[in-house]
Amino acid sequence: MLNINKKILLVSANIFVVPYPVYPLGISYIATYLKPKMPDCEIMVFDFNMDNQEEFIKLLHEFQPDHIGVSMRNVDDVNSYFKQSFIPGYQEIVDISRKHSKAYITIGGAGFSIYPDVFFDLMKPDFAIIGEGEESYRQLIAKLDANEEIDNIEGLLFMKDGKLFKNDKRLYLNDLELNLDDDLIEFYWQNSGMLNIQTKRGCPYSCIFCSYPIIDGRKVRTLNPDKIVDSISKLYQEKGIDYYFFTDSIFNIHNKFNVQLAEKLIESKVKIKWGAYFSPYNLDWEFLSLLRKSGLEHIEFGTDSISEAQLKNYKKMFKVDDVLRVSDMCNKLDIYFAHFLILGGYGETDETIDETYENSKKIENSVFFPFVGMRIYPGTTLQNIAISEGVISADDDLLYPKFYLSKNFNIDTLKERAKATGKRWVFPDEDLTDGIIKFRKKNKKGPLWEYLSI
Repeated sequence: MLNINKKILLVSANIFVVPYPVYPLGISYIATYLKPKMPDCEIMVFDFNMDNQEEFIKLLHEFQPDHIGVSMRNVDDVNSYFKQSFIPGYQEIVDISRKHSKAYITIGGAGFSIYPDVFFDLMKPDFAIIGEGEESYRQLIAKLDANEEIDNIEGLLFMKDGKLFKNDKRLYLNDLELNLDDDLIEFYWQNSGMLNIQTKRGCPYSCIFCSYPIIDGRKVRTLNPDKIVDSISKLYQEKGIDYYFFTDSIFNIHNKFNVQLAEKLIESKVKIKWGAYFSPYNLDWEFLSLLRKSGLEHIEFGTDSISEAQLKNYKKMFKVDDVLRVSDMCNKLDIYFAHFLILGGYGETDETIDETYENSKKIENSVFFPFVGMRIYPGTTLQNIAISEGVISADDDLLYPKFYLSKNFNIDTLKERAKATGKRWVFPDEDLTDGIIKFRKKNKKGPLWEYLSI
């Protein structure tokens, strides 16, 4: 049994706010999970998007936590133009926690889960958790308090006898509740114009560059649709929150579940708007119409290319015709949509880029967000390609951003050729901050890129 005076501080270390700050969903799920299972514990949340280091140090002295859990969401800005790394800031948070408290320090989060060994060696926490953290963190706190062995906790990294141990993850949760923090709700509702909820975890696809299967695993776990709708209904009734982003790696997988969720949203009679990341794959008119009826307002398509050859190179599950077809359906159903693309990735040539630009002309009322080059992540097919081509060395831990750029295209003409399409292309170095702030002041909600379309 836990002592009544145990104090847990959950820290969102993320400070990345482009194009807008993102609600720290991970620590909210953990806090919601821990509170009923550890009623004698006092749990607080600290968010570095809202507060600064001085306030963090003050809280450490006043609260005197027994456990500090630090969530690290982004490793860098995934932008080949700037290559901003967030690692030094994360290191500083861990160092401050160590200096100003006697707490056990545990790190985790999406960014950490891509580089667990490297992160652990660099930051030297007491413990770390890979991937889904709710139950593993609960067990860790309980076992430490009871002075029991921690060796069998899934997903746990820990030092023993001078050696780093890393436990596999086998069991996953599918029945999570979510209660959002009142102070966080107010900040993110005003500054982001929407709140976040997950409906599923995991990604079964094999895109050559993607880290999602590493972070969440390939096994897709759908969460409890009744609890998702209950959370949305509660926030609507109590706070008037009516715009959400479902943060699944890809929303339109396990569509039988998605139909069930959409029907429950419709039955709830809560009038919300929502958006999500979609693939142009696995979508038909009947399904998309149902989602529209449930409140689907905007889609961010992970299209990556509108070239047939590049879609094959990237190991995508769809073709150019699918991209054009779903774009047309969105227009007919009055769903805002944007295509997120990668220019200059593996196999790219000027001819394939021209094909992407030409096909973009066939898509009405969209915004195109191109990344230039591919961020290389460990454990991906792209890493192996980059090593074989001499782009990176085999011993590069890739913690600091490295990008794969094809040698067979002219990077200097990308923007000029994009402009010639007559469509709205937003390259990573275009600053949209002033426009977003202007619309937020007018109380506009949602992602706001729909106001950029031509």
